[in-house]
Amino acid sequence: MTELLQKYIAGEASAEEIQQVMDWLAEDEEHMHEYRAMRHLYDLTLWQTGDEKKKERTVVMPTTRRIGRWIAWGVRIAAMILIAVGVTYMTGMASFFQKNHGKQTIVVPAGQHVELLLSDGTHVWLNSGSRLSFSNGFFSSKRKVNLDGEGYFKVAPNKKSPFIVETCKHHIRVTGTEFNVMAYHKDSVWEASLVTGAIDIIRANDSKTLMKMSPGQLVTEKNGILVKKKLLADEHFRWREGLICFENTPFSAMLNKLELYYDVHFVTNNNNILQTRFTGKFHITDGIMHVMRVLSIGRNFTFEKDEETNTITIN
Repeated sequence: MTELLQKYIAGEASAEEIQQVMDWLAEDEEHMHEYRAMRHLYDLTLWQTGDEKKKERTVVMPTTRRIGRWIAWGVRIAAMILIAVGVTYMTGMASFFQKNHGKQTIVVPAGQHVELLLSDGTHVWLNSGSRLSFSNGFFSSKRKVNLDGEGYFKVAPNKKSPFIVETCKHHIRVTGTEFNVMAYHKDSVWEASLVTGAIDIIRANDSKTLMKMSPGQLVTEKNGILVKKKLLADEHFRWREGLICFENTPFSAMLNKLELYYDVHFVTNNNNILQTRFTGKFHITDGIMHVMRVLSIGRNFTFEKDEETNTITIN
């Protein structure tokens, strides 16, 4: 059925083949999901055959499901589109920019997250509001990316070519390991968590090693001080599943994280609520208003949102 669907989507199917597709789609709702996902992937190829002279281009990548009968074809299409910029495939809602043929940037909008596989085999997840940039020729020279936001990396081993993640405060250098780093330029908190392997936290201006990390460690930097402690729970990384998790977290810290994830601004007129601690999970796609409604149940605060300024006031 895969080849027939390809012909149908490309407009090359005969009248008889079109009827076969129509009958197949009517058999099962899952068939329609499969068709839509394949159609999304096909539509992405139109970007490649468009105006190649544009200096800035954007591609919105659809969320895809891995369905055995068409995934190999789908990955080939994704690779066709993105292989030139060092990305083998990408799932989730994001924008891709190419400027002056010198720099590539993947941008994740508020309330979304993205999964991608780089051409060297490195697996990357990007959280809401994140930007991942790298230069052309990335894989032919040094493996170096710039992150503004939160990313989880499974780095493909290569002792001859360390993988470097540059952030607004510090850089991370590895040869092959699994770690998470949160480094939003608009947030005062910088944080790195190591799952497997080892990483060096290095100073941005002279590459001096500031700290070495071992598996199960969490390092935070605030106001210029790096502090190492034990990583207590895997809940820390469940944003990759689209979940926002809080464990005995002060309301003030929750608001900081929600501002980053949803690109909103909070104004608090009720200071009594700020030190109240919360535990729970939310699906990020539920939206900020759903999160606030749940948090306000049984608690002594109200809230309202100004849509023009994207500001939420807590009373």
